[in-house]
Amino acid sequence: MVEPASLDAQLIDAAAAQGDTPAAGRVFLDSAGSSLPPSAVVDAVVGHLRREAEIGGYRAAAERRDDLEAGYGLLADFLGCAPDEVAFTDSATRSWLSLLDAIPLGPGDRVLTTEAEYGGNAIPLLRVADQAGFSVEPVPSGPDGSIDLDALRGALDERVRLVSLVHVPTNGGLVNPVAEVAAAAHGVGALVLLDACQSFGQLPLSLAGTGVDMITATGRKWLRGPRGTGVLAVRRDVLARLRPRLVDLRGAVWTGLREVELRADARVLELWEHSVADRLGLLAAVRYASDLGVDRIAASVGDRAARLRAGLAEVPGVTVRDIGAQRCGLVSFTVDGRSAEHVRDALADRDVTVTVSSLPSTRYDMTRRALPQVVRASPHYFVSHAQIDTAVGAVADL
Repeated sequence: MVEPASLDAQLIDAAAAQGDTPAAGRVFLDSAGSSLPPSAVVDAVVGHLRREAEIGGYRAAAERRDDLEAGYGLLADFLGCAPDEVAFTDSATRSWLSLLDAIPLGPGDRVLTTEAEYGGNAIPLLRVADQAGFSVEPVPSGPDGSIDLDALRGALDERVRLVSLVHVPTNGGLVNPVAEVAAAAHGVGALVLLDACQSFGQLPLSLAGTGVDMITATGRKWLRGPRGTGVLAVRRDVLARLRPRLVDLRGAVWTGLREVELRADARVLELWEHSVADRLGLLAAVRYASDLGVDRIAASVGDRAARLRAGLAEVPGVTVRDIGAQRCGLVSFTVDGRSAEHVRDALADRDVTVTVSSLPSTRYDMTRRALPQVVRASPHYFVSHAQIDTAVGAVADL
């Protein structure tokens, strides 16, 4: 256990972080949606757009060719893998769809998900299942809300080709046990696709350390990068098992009139066209988070979230809806007699930013818990304790 004095030394000073985040003077509790980028990210994006306006997009990109190439090593260090195992995309959804399309799945195959599966993953997965003839089966949650590992082991057999695992669900503070799921799935030869949208930039994340085969994530949430950016990582030995179909001249070379040659690395899943400015902004966000240290970020976010949960739990008529033995920076709650939208809008009137997570975003879990919607608050390290207390007071005033 970390002693209090030691913990305080690990935490990021909110006032210092706010110096790099001009809009953080307001109570911003939506980093699980789209966080506030630090000034270094804004400068990288805007600066390159200005350069494009001066000399054109191609020449401006050529000036930054070395920086863009070095970005693969930077991202690989952040994700605990090799540079040839990572790729850049325009969103986590693009990353997830590209990988799903490349995984050979057909009649009789089985895909297991958790009850925390995200709607953006479930919809394409169910659509492809209807067309290709495989089944999609949610594994029950355990008593604490995380995936039931015994139920998972009981569901696994040689027909399971893929386990789709959400690291941190969109509607609460749960952190799923990734390494344990990966070990069980690999026992029957199944691949594990980890949706790390809500953990990338918030929690330590390693392709090698988790044991998963593939990771997808976005830049706009906890990493504090630009919107329209995403990443993926694929273990080198897994790349040979994939069958990418929707590739362009970034992922393959047109070698003959009827022949193409695919790249042998993860960049086979990239598209040629992308926003150079946004990618430079994403790399700036990776450097910013790396300089702070992901362990310190995780401790600081956990500290803010714990204070918020504790404060909300003391407010009459408020129910904290978080689940899981291990929790992180997402805090979900409901207010008696108030819709989640009403709470969100009323708090916005007080300069407190939260959002709403509703049934279609995570239907398995919300149906299981009979919750049509929850208010979701997600404080980052740039949110001070005083701002957390202000948010609790604003909820209490409702």
